[in-house]
Amino acid sequence: MACWSLYVFLLLFSCDLALQKKKKPAQTLSRGWGDDISWVQTYEDGLTKTTESNKPLMVIHHLDECPYSQALKKAFAEHKSIQKMAKEDFIMVNLVQETADPNMAPDGYYVPRILFVDSTLTVRTDITGKYGNRKYTYEPEDLDFLEENMLKAKKLHHTEL
Repeated sequence: MACWSLYVFLLLFSCDLALQKKKKPAQTLSRGWGDDISWVQTYEDGLTKTTESNKPLMVIHHLDECPYSQALKKAFAEHKSIQKMAKEDFIMVNLVQETADPNMAPDGYYVPRILFVDSTLTVRTDITGKYGNRKYTYEPEDLDFLEENMLKAKKLHHTEL
């Protein structure tokens, strides 16, 4: 009888382990863009926090199933200086759904795209990426350029206020 009980216990235990392995990890607000960064939940929360904190808001529009978004996310999460700046100097939000603010799509609703907003709630359309047909997109090999734009957003934010 003890052997049978041990067998049932081991069977249930192994089934429980198998189910735990199949469960996806809990989704955080980072969505893989950097777990050490304090992400706000919504664009509206970001606007509120940027006015309260006197830090610029960085808005990342992406889609989970988009291969371009996935590639940029991986590179972004691995770039140490961008992660540090995002954590310390910006209010951060990443969105998988569009906002109601038409200013967040100055040249279209493509993904991925990254825009900056200062604490006067002005979308900084003057801070663009490298591409003329998608001004606010970045590719994984453009992260040094994104880092320069983050520095520019930070500097403009403090000099123009």
